Amino acid sequence: MAKLLFVLIVVLAVAWWYFRQRAAREATAARRPGRADRRLSHSTSQFHAVAIKTPVYACEAALKLEGVRFLGSEAPKLPLPECDRDNCECRFQHYDDRRSGRDRRSPFGSPGTTPGTGRFEQERRQADGRRADD
Repeated sequence: MAKLLFVLIVVLAVAWWYFRQRAAREATAARRPGRADRRLSHSTSQFHAVAIKTPVYACEAALKLEGVRFLGSEAPKLPLPECDRDNCECRFQHYDDRRSGRDRRSPFGSPGTTPGTGRFEQERRQADGRRADD
């Protein structure tokens, strides 16, 4: 009787482990986007952007848009409708953010506060703050 109980416990443990592994594999597969979904969702960033990367002999329409960043969902389809090349070789360059260049906020804010959007010589507020320690 003890052997039968032991075998039953082992079989149940192996079955539990098998189904747990199977559920984990299915959950991982469900989170992975398909090939069609990955085309425009290259990044997980909310502001994923693309820019047109042109080959040496690109059409005028692509050259006008070269370097312009578009949100991934707003990017034009390639080849562009105005493209006059038989075989368009334009591609998308992917970026995590649509913004480029320097951050406009001043890195020299007052100690203990967040940096402002510019430089001010003096405090311009007239009244104290709402907190008791202001």
